[in-house]
Amino acid sequence: MASNNKKSLWMLALSMVIFGSIGIVRRYIPLSSSLLAFFRGVLGALFLFILAKTQKKHIKHRIGVKQTLLLVLSGAAIGLNWMLLFEAYNHTTVATATLCYYMQPTIVILLSPFVFKEAITAKKWVCVILSVIGMIFVSGIMESGIPPLSESKGVLFGLGAAVLYAAVVIMNKKLPGLDAYEKTVIQLLSAALILVPYLLISRQSFQVEWNPTVIAMLLIVGVIHTGVAYALYFGSMDGVKAQTVAFFSYLDPVVALLLSTVILRERLGFFGIAGAILIIGAALIGESSSTAG
Repeated sequence: MASNNKKSLWMLALSMVIFGSIGIVRRYIPLSSSLLAFFRGVLGALFLFILAKTQKKHIKHRIGVKQTLLLVLSGAAIGLNWMLLFEAYNHTTVATATLCYYMQPTIVILLSPFVFKEAITAKKWVCVILSVIGMIFVSGIMESGIPPLSESKGVLFGLGAAVLYAAVVIMNKKLPGLDAYEKTVIQLLSAALILVPYLLISRQSFQVEWNPTVIAMLLIVGVIHTGVAYALYFGSMDGVKAQTVAFFSYLDPVVALLLSTVILRERLGFFGIAGAILIIGAALIGESSSTAG
């Protein structure tokens, strides 16, 4: 590809902005994290399925048993990943939860020798060290010592979500050549189904006062933040370079940080800002070197 298509760039940028605003929207939805993740999977899968049918997309590859199992497993990881991330937003700031979540590239780098048999280069080791230092800064230890229990839970939930997201990235790399819409519909449905047993056991998840506002916010997360965002993301892929996708993906945490500051009046402080720069910068450098190679 000689150059990036302008329309595709806008689609990619808009998808990242939408992804980056989900933490703000989550704050206004009085649903448990598990129930919210369940509805996000169902609504997102339904939207993408209808969109694929209206665009008359055809299945280009037959999915084998092994691929199907991997899709279901990766979808289950997505569902649990969402649940932990939504719970992280409940216990700490949107900025801190988002930055913990963006430790995912570092986790993938550390696992790559075992999963992909790839050596970790000196440049990537530097990125790992910088991101870990950034994580220490973001945790709040440098400014106020060990954070309160609730804040610590938020950090741990965010890191747990990052581990699951890393697992999804690794599994997706083992699923090349599949139709993006078909693959994502299966993964989103699997994300919802994996949460059903937990929802049935913890009945308090359904004790919600349903009203037009709650339903509207739920539709925004399921349709806009999942269906539309994924559709824009996939729709842009044919018109942008791989390295451009890696670069634009870091609009997501930047948007989250800006919105949390402007709308929720959250502040990171000096060490928090330094940590954000280290985490995002290290991840961006590490991923851009991967796409370049």
